[in-house]
Amino acid sequence: MIRKILTVDSDTISISVPSSYMGKVLEVIAFSEEESQSREHLKKHTATFKALALDTKGFKFNRDEANER
Repeated sequence: MIRKILTVDSDTISISVPSSYMGKVLEVIAFSEEESQSREHLKKHTATFKALALDTKGFKFNRDEANER
């Protein structure tokens, strides 16, 4: 993996690629530092499933009852 942080002073950027990358498919992504920080902020919010809590202690599943029509 290559990671390079640049201050851009032109509308053209050149990168050197190691010989070990020759013949491989590469993905190049460019975004500003502000965009990077906003993405990190979004990643910190993870989904939690604490809105609903059920006590299933003593519950017995009845397959016949569930499949009644």
